[in-house]
Amino acid sequence: MTFELGPALLFCPADRPERFDKAAERADAVIIDLEDAVSPANREEARAALVQHPLDPERTIVRVNPVGSAECARDLVALAATDYRFVMAAKAESAAQMTELAAYEVIALCETAAGVQGAALLAAAPNVVALMWGAEDLIASLGGTSSRDVAGRYREVARHARNTVLIAAGAAGVAAIDSVYLDIPDTDGLGLEAADAVASGFRATACIHPSQVSVIRAAYEPTADAVAHAHALLAAAATERGVFQFGGRMIDEPVLRHAQAVLTRWAASRDSS
Repeated sequence: MTFELGPALLFCPADRPERFDKAAERADAVIIDLEDAVSPANREEARAALVQHPLDPERTIVRVNPVGSAECARDLVALAATDYRFVMAAKAESAAQMTELAAYEVIALCETAAGVQGAALLAAAPNVVALMWGAEDLIASLGGTSSRDVAGRYREVARHARNTVLIAAGAAGVAAIDSVYLDIPDTDGLGLEAADAVASGFRATACIHPSQVSVIRAAYEPTADAVAHAHALLAAAATERGVFQFGGRMIDEPVLRHAQAVLTRWAASRDSS
């Protein structure tokens, strides 16, 4: 199983069905949220909306409450009445939990201390197609108060979690999804963080507002210069043997894979446009 939903994944509260279509129009995929975005008092209403207002199942993810909870059991009853096949497992912590979602392709959301520690085992579960990490719930699980410092940078513990989840996903051959950026007006900050996600190896970034979609897409789409350079580099490699110089830089196999990754992202952006 592969994750090919595109780079910008937009959360939408499940109890706001009037927003579903707009979210689907704006984003590469919509995450219909039955968990944190919905107050407990509104969850039955949210489950009814999930069933009554269908979206394209190929571009829709449903975030369910933590596996094993009574709320998740109710979520799964509602989910069974839909055609959706992508599920985001909130506060995922063990591979055993993933077996309860065996009918679905799962994005395991590592957002607790136990979830980050168990990222490698979660990534190895047969039905897991991606890992995502979450900063705020992680910090809450540790008894902290903020994932970022006064300058807006992630604290060391949050960066450690981000790196752990990314590496666990890469080792298992599944996609890694970067966490949301909560400061909606700060598009510059989002752009920098999304660009870092791309360069680090994340396959997508989640977001919480439609205005963030275009910023994320722009970060994931290679520039014309980057595409031209990658084409030229790979063309030069076809005539070389082993390590060689190109543009004053030593080129070896990892650098060629970087160039191929640029072209892969470029091709994906063409297919989705």
